[in-house]
Amino acid sequence: MERIRRSYGFQNGIEVDAEGTRGGLCLAWKVDINITLQTFSKRHIDVFVDDNEASTKWRYTGFYGAPYAQDRNEAWEVLKSLTTVEDIPWFVCGDFNKIMYGFEKNGGLPRDEGGM
Repeated sequence: MERIRRSYGFQNGIEVDAEGTRGGLCLAWKVDINITLQTFSKRHIDVFVDDNEASTKWRYTGFYGAPYAQDRNEAWEVLKSLTTVEDIPWFVCGDFNKIMYGFEKNGGLPRDEGGM
């Protein structure tokens, strides 16, 4: 992953290795940004971002939800456990492996609208 990150011009990064042939996470940033790693797992990378230009600190969490139903509770518990950190602006993004509306799904059995 480091080779790919550098090929796109990102000198700095945090990589979480894949388990087997699937998965793995990467957070990449340019040299002029200060990032402090807080925690990571196969499902997330959680960092503090020091924005020198705006003189502010904020938090970023990159999240990867479980693609398989039997692992989803574990993934959501990881995200819930992160809510106890400092009271600063917090941006969470990633692939939650959930759909919000039935029209987002193509093929297969329809999903229960109540679970979305």
